[in-house]
Amino acid sequence: MVITVLDVGGTHVRWSRWSPEQGLGEVLRAPSPSFSRWAHASVEELRAMLVRMMAEAVPPRAVAGVSFGAALDHHTGTVYASAPLWGAHTRPYDLLAALNAARPDVRWHVVNDVTAALLHLASAPRARDLRKILLATISTGVACRTIDQRTGRIPVDGCGLQGEIGHLPAAVAIDGEPVDLRCDCGRPRHVAAFSSGPGIRRLAEVLRERRGRDWDSSDLGMRLARGEAFEPALAAALDSGDAPAAELLDAATKPVADVVRTALCLEPEIDLVAFTGGVALGLGEHYRDALLAHLSREGLYLTSERQPGWVRDRLIVSEADGLVGAGLAALAGEAREGRAA
Repeated sequence: MVITVLDVGGTHVRWSRWSPEQGLGEVLRAPSPSFSRWAHASVEELRAMLVRMMAEAVPPRAVAGVSFGAALDHHTGTVYASAPLWGAHTRPYDLLAALNAARPDVRWHVVNDVTAALLHLASAPRARDLRKILLATISTGVACRTIDQRTGRIPVDGCGLQGEIGHLPAAVAIDGEPVDLRCDCGRPRHVAAFSSGPGIRRLAEVLRERRGRDWDSSDLGMRLARGEAFEPALAAALDSGDAPAAELLDAATKPVADVVRTALCLEPEIDLVAFTGGVALGLGEHYRDALLAHLSREGLYLTSERQPGWVRDRLIVSEADGLVGAGLAALAGEAREGRAA
């Protein structure tokens, strides 16, 4: 069975064709119709633009799997919110109904983008003998999911949600002084306010203001002053051992490390904690090392002292493609409905 797969993020919409036998075909992409790109459009207009874009990407009478970057009810497909796409807007949106209305000839299957990425990661040979896996995406937004590999179950709560860690409260300080940043959802001091891609850029502005000339003369400061894009400039500055770049990453990863510490404390059956998304993948081992530094300074009570490798050996930065996961989710959905080829 060949499935049209789409991955909707806060920055780009990607789409392709996928099958278990042949994998992904050519991947196409276009900018997402988000509130940051279309500042004067209403949320209703942004949603209509997005559904139109998705509908046009799918051929006639196809099966479509969608990886969607939003907090959504996995029981119904209703989208509650997407700060990267629609900002603070939280009125529920029946995405599945909108897609069915736009393209009734298509069989649509919609899952959250982190769920899709986790399904891809969980299907890899190295993951099959593990008990539980936690995957966190660090990108335009921040979220995570866990799966029990023994049952294949990704549990959700009464609202069909799990792992919306980007909107947990967080605290970050620089030089002992708290930093007060606002999340794209409109609320202050969330994990994503400091640790998402946009959050790290805002945190860099705070560090620039507090460091003054030291920032201006740093590798990161000079790269940004020359007009280099933020993400590659940060990665290059970290490669060079730049102290302000390392301090920035240390501050940005603290809220994420706090979540990981709590997750492993409460659920010791998690055998793998993986990080994906543009930020984590772009920074690679720098990102993992920054997390491990936090978890070394303040780790799990007794466990981190008696078995230092227990946490370290669980953390990886890994590719996990929502397009493949969307295909796997659609395939499973077709099987449940008795349509699998």
